[in-house]
Amino acid sequence: MKRIILLMIVATGIITNCAEKNEPNIPKDKARDFANILYNRQLFEQSVAQYEYYLNNYEMDAKEQANISYTIGDIYFERLRDYENALAYYLKIRHLFPESNLVDEANKKIISCLERLERSEDAVQVLEETASLEPDKVHKKRPGAVIAKIGDREITQGDFDFEMNQIPSYIRSQIDSKEKRLQFLRQYILTELLYDKARREQLDKNPEIVEAAFQAKREIMVRKLLEREIAEKVQITESDVKLFYDANKDRYVERDENGDVKRQKSFSEVREQATQDLAAKRQQEALEQMSEQLMRAESAAIYEDRLR
Repeated sequence: MKRIILLMIVATGIITNCAEKNEPNIPKDKARDFANILYNRQLFEQSVAQYEYYLNNYEMDAKEQANISYTIGDIYFERLRDYENALAYYLKIRHLFPESNLVDEANKKIISCLERLERSEDAVQVLEETASLEPDKVHKKRPGAVIAKIGDREITQGDFDFEMNQIPSYIRSQIDSKEKRLQFLRQYILTELLYDKARREQLDKNPEIVEAAFQAKREIMVRKLLEREIAEKVQITESDVKLFYDANKDRYVERDENGDVKRQKSFSEVREQATQDLAAKRQQEALEQMSEQLMRAESAAIYEDRLR
């Protein structure tokens, strides 16, 4: 009896708390529009936070909850490359909103997430459960005007801008007219079509491609580690650069055709180059220090006399 009374009290408290919970002062449509604005400005982490705030603080039906969850999953998948969080949101649609018309698309993305997380057995199981879905033909519902289509898949202005930002800045600066942007869009669509065709022909299972993908992944992981462990540690001030210049003035001279020094270049002339030189020197020193630490920590050894 006491347990029943206690449960009733707890339940009453929950109901009271729910009744007292009010929606934020910001109108619902403005809150969602702000999330869209953040996305279109390529502030992807911030847009996820705003979409989640919208999802958790406003009243909406199951259809809208599924749509917002799918949008968040797509941002994690396509923009942030965070496949674990993307997987969580796609699974949410599958299990909490089974009546949604996005379930099929979520199932396809679940497979893609599992493949990228190298959980191929789970991907096969999901594929069997969902009757041979094709994971790459996904209709994307995200903010931005639709500027092209590939079958049922929509390409938005946001997609285009994101792809543009993936290319080096010196190349991007040359795409300075509508005609050149249109040419880039055509190339992007052609690449997607060729990728779809390659997947249909199961080239992703080709041993050479599997090995190349592994090597590429390894190199990217190493580069990211170095950026975090080394680049962030190299802090250079103006005085550091000036001291480096003073100690290495022979690097910054103007020579004649015979190689003889004509004049000493001033610090202001070579400040940028000296900064790059000092950064490279300190990064190399940090790399060597990190290498020695790892070699000792992992008991690594090199047997030079055995090398042929």
